[in-house]
Amino acid sequence: MKLGAFSILFNDLPLPDTLDIFAGLGLACVEVGSSGYSRSNHIRLDALYENRAEIKAYEKVFRDRGITISALNAAGNPIHPNAEIAAAHHAGFEKSVVVAAELGVPVVNALSGVPGGSPKDQTPNWIVSPWPEEFYKAWQYQWNDVLLPYWQKADDFAKRYGVKIAIEPHPNFCVYNVESMLRLRGEIGENLGCNFDLSHFLWQGVDPVVAIQALGDTIFHCHAKDVKVSSHIVAQNGILDPKPYSSFRSRAWNFRGCGYGNGADIWRGVISALAEIRFHGTISIEHEDALLTRREGLEKAVAFLRGVIIQEPVETMWWEMRPEG
Repeated sequence: MKLGAFSILFNDLPLPDTLDIFAGLGLACVEVGSSGYSRSNHIRLDALYENRAEIKAYEKVFRDRGITISALNAAGNPIHPNAEIAAAHHAGFEKSVVVAAELGVPVVNALSGVPGGSPKDQTPNWIVSPWPEEFYKAWQYQWNDVLLPYWQKADDFAKRYGVKIAIEPHPNFCVYNVESMLRLRGEIGENLGCNFDLSHFLWQGVDPVVAIQALGDTIFHCHAKDVKVSSHIVAQNGILDPKPYSSFRSRAWNFRGCGYGNGADIWRGVISALAEIRFHGTISIEHEDALLTRREGLEKAVAFLRGVIIQEPVETMWWEMRPEG
């Protein structure tokens, strides 16, 4: 396993300065936000797409610091019921795939997206209950008429360029848990997998170790982000909470830096589960903790994860390597 970080954390800094911070912390990889909600100042996507001659110059910035790109992140909503938003996010996804192929980046991270509840809607609609019955019908429409047709075409496009798609299961989108992730992959194929972020599973009450075991080789890439559930608020109001992240003290759950939401035992279990499924990819730190500055949060996450990460999962047990006799 390789330890990296999501560059969007320092989106206000030039790319070289951001990479210098990462290199100074000994990180091996960087995930670059390329389009959609993850559009960043660290890649001129249109320029790279339209002028492939710029690819080598862009690669050199990373190579000079001994850093590789683990993924381009095109997290957006390409099936948004607003046609303009959908078109922009779709175009960003396709350009990200083409540029990833030119850069030799193996995977583009994405969100599944979520449409409206009908062709007439203009607002995304995340369905979490089958009653009244129109919600169940809306959920069927979303999957059968919008989600599956879109990702079948998108996956065909990515395969032509030799790039894998990693969907991040995320609440408020059609794919948000193990079941929905496996359903989409089962319908689309093995080139589409998962960008696993345990924080989104934890606050939903999902055991991340069980989730990893179920997802198996579906996992192409990982985000490292923690979450803290406020049990006293959940006891009164339940876990669902649309209040803004700025309402930190009154929310049922909040994103935290690695180790600040759950202890090392939870993270050791997660890392061990990843080793068990032979995950050799990148653990990319995504800092979204409102109580820690960006620099401190990143530094503490790096130190914490170094204490639990398994860099080279064993392929053969030691006793299988003993000489006979």
